Amino acid sequence: MNIVVLDGKTINPGDNPWTPLETLGALTVHDRTAAKDILPRALSADILLTNKTPLRADTLAKLDKLRFIAVMATGYDVVDLDAASRRGIPVSNVPSYAAQSVAQFVLALILEHCHQVALHDREVRAGEWTKARDFCFWKTPQIELSGLIMGIIGFGRTGRLVAELAHTLGMDIQVYTPRIRETPSYKPFAWKALEDVFAEADVISLHCPLKPDNVGFVDKTLLARMKKSAFFINTSRGALVSESDLAEALNSGALAGAAVDVVSEEPIRPDNPLLSAKNCLITPHMAWASLSSRKRLLEATVENIKAFLSGRPTNVVNQPVSSE
Repeated sequence: MNIVVLDGKTINPGDNPWTPLETLGALTVHDRTAAKDILPRALSADILLTNKTPLRADTLAKLDKLRFIAVMATGYDVVDLDAASRRGIPVSNVPSYAAQSVAQFVLALILEHCHQVALHDREVRAGEWTKARDFCFWKTPQIELSGLIMGIIGFGRTGRLVAELAHTLGMDIQVYTPRIRETPSYKPFAWKALEDVFAEADVISLHCPLKPDNVGFVDKTLLARMKKSAFFINTSRGALVSESDLAEALNSGALAGAAVDVVSEEPIRPDNPLLSAKNCLITPHMAWASLSSRKRLLEATVENIKAFLSGRPTNVVNQPVSSE
């Protein structure tokens, strides 16, 4: 059984050993795989693991040995699911493994917007406190979250954790989700229409998967509904947002600020409009990357492979056509 990892560096940069995978077959791990190398590296694989390396229809059509694809992530848009299904290849993902870390990261982004801690540290080191005529100073408005509205788009595990953290800080919670499930016991909490969340929330955070029908859904129309004092966060998928529209809203002062951990093309291109947008905090897709999260990711991937080998695959995100 040949197991090939196409892009293992971000999961294991040296602190998260592949030992559990090595017990399942002959393992080959590539740190990264360029587009020209995807096919030759995947040809021998019975089981293929990818995080962000794309597996498109033309590649899958040539992988005659391939029996199973394990996406080492929650999002699985890197795989052509229709093509995999036609070839009878199950594709699995790992839901919710990074929920705790991403929720914590969202809170860090919110608090950075409210207090600009790093900026004030730099000001102190530049001598501004030494020169101050008073015992204190602040260069940006200091924002208290209690009583403000936290708007959450998507209410899976991560969205629920973000809501709990925001509630702990005294925020009112408003949620839009296509499928309403169990309502949390804490209050104030309200299910809302998408447009209403954008119009009423002081902070909005995206927690929804990328699908063909929601590409660029956060556009100038939705952004125009937001308060000028509002703060927008995206730690989900960059393509959910029209980046040019978000940059325009920031530059025009229609929006107080934004923080994005994801962009439409990664690594970020030098011409991405958010790089020059006002009051836009950009981090390099790192919200998921705590060691605890990466360990859970590897463990869950191993369990997905074991389930496939036992004939009872789990976390399958496509509908493979039976070869029988």
